Amino acid sequence: MTAPLLEARGITRRFGHVQALDGVDFAVHPNEICALIGDNGAGKSTLVKILSGADKPTSGTLRVGGVPIALGSPAEAQGHGIATVYQDLALAPELPPAENLFLGRELMRPGLLGRLGFIDRPAMRRRAAEQFARLGVRLRSARVPISSLSGGQRQSVAIARAALWADKVIFMDEPTAALGVVQTARVLELVRQVRDAGISVVLISHNIPQVLEVADRIVVLRLGRNVAELRPADTSVDGLVAAMTSGTRKEAA
Repeated sequence: MTAPLLEARGITRRFGHVQALDGVDFAVHPNEICALIGDNGAGKSTLVKILSGADKPTSGTLRVGGVPIALGSPAEAQGHGIATVYQDLALAPELPPAENLFLGRELMRPGLLGRLGFIDRPAMRRRAAEQFARLGVRLRSARVPISSLSGGQRQSVAIARAALWADKVIFMDEPTAALGVVQTARVLELVRQVRDAGISVVLISHNIPQVLEVADRIVVLRLGRNVAELRPADTSVDGLVAAMTSGTRKEAA
């Protein structure tokens, strides 16, 4: 059996007397969209911070491709092919999409000009266009500032950037929050495109119908513990709500 791309075993995290995570197990397998759900205080954000290198567990182990690792920062996680798209997107609003894809990793001109600090914007635009085409991202314009794009298009740029630098797993935190119906549909299709491009997605969401629509597998946390792992075909909105709120699984009628 192929080892999970990313695996956490027995993860605990304490903040003083507060137990945020209590022996959580979590795994991401190749070519899947895994939804991570739970009510407020379930431990989702804490687990994602640990898996993305932004925090360290009190105890427990992490593995990438079956190999034990310790993540000391998000940069180390990216070195293992793991990236995160947070709700604030971390985009530079005054820059166009291509330059946002390479923010902090700008391509330099060859030779002396590069050594003098000249950025190769044509090369960045070409690579950005290739990435957008690969994922089916369609923008109103590739040359206007990010701030002039719709919320759905800004979300698409943030996801495309993560997929450019991560080749194993992308965590997406509420990627459709505050989007309209049409923009939400486009972002969910992009989530599928990322999976189909060979990068697994962990979707953190409170929108249960969307989770059932797009996820291949659903992991439910409650009060810092695993309470359910389900396939969408085997459950329902009521079943997931029951697991989130009472820790019990309610079968679909």
